[in-house]
Amino acid sequence: MASFTNQATLTYNGLTVASNVVTGQIVSPLTLSKTAVEDVYAPGDTISYVVSVVNDGSVTYENLSLADDLGGYEISGGQTAYPLAYVADSIRFFINGVLQPVPTVTAGPPLSVTGISVPAGGNAMLVYETEVTAAAPLTAESQIVNTVTLSGTGLATPLTAEATVTVTAGPELRIVKSLSPAAVEENGNITYSFQIQNYGNEPAGAEAAIAVSDLFDPILSNLSVSLDGQSMAKSTGYTYNETTGQFDTLAGQITVPAATYAQDTATGNWVVTPGETVLTVTGTV
Repeated sequence: MASFTNQATLTYNGLTVASNVVTGQIVSPLTLSKTAVEDVYAPGDTISYVVSVVNDGSVTYENLSLADDLGGYEISGGQTAYPLAYVADSIRFFINGVLQPVPTVTAGPPLSVTGISVPAGGNAMLVYETEVTAAAPLTAESQIVNTVTLSGTGLATPLTAEATVTVTAGPELRIVKSLSPAAVEENGNITYSFQIQNYGNEPAGAEAAIAVSDLFDPILSNLSVSLDGQSMAKSTGYTYNETTGQFDTLAGQITVPAATYAQDTATGNWVVTPGETVLTVTGTV
């Protein structure tokens, strides 16, 4: 909506008289909305967006342009980091629900779409996909706020709409197993190490009920188990069947801290350092 003012003057006998000031408004019959199909994101995810333009007026709008900032935000040095990237050839354009030829798309960032028309009393809709980049913030409760701007002939003031998605909350665990030494004599000792890493933004506590299971082959005897260097007792920390070689930690005994995140001030990319807990099992072959 744009406001305008206007004032007249009256001249007579060399005198000038000003009228009162009148104020009016130019009301756009177009409404713009944007919706994210997914509510949350994680690194590498694909997020789909739906942009809708409704024309309640009696005049068709043609050659409009849509700009999508792809969630861009400023980092040090005045640079802009973009947490989203347009997925090539993903855009679809509909008028009154009917698929149309794809308008001109410039991937950017930011994303630009030109040649959009909206019929009188009708609507236009654009659907496209974006990929979450390494510049997307990952700390707990982080968000990507994505704004689109519609402009062009006949629009006194550009229209804007935004959609917000929130980072996935919770632990994200991975496990890596290693053996030392790789070659061992009969009746010698070997050590299995289990690195349990958390790439998520929340710790995995006792409520996560973490448990590690392994069927040792060859079967080990004289087991010694530790968690982050602290001895773990049999029956209260783990169970082991010396006949079958089945080893299991009791659920909830293992916890893993959350990951930590640091942003590269030059690129805007986030570097993840996973939280880690190490389970060590030593036994005789």
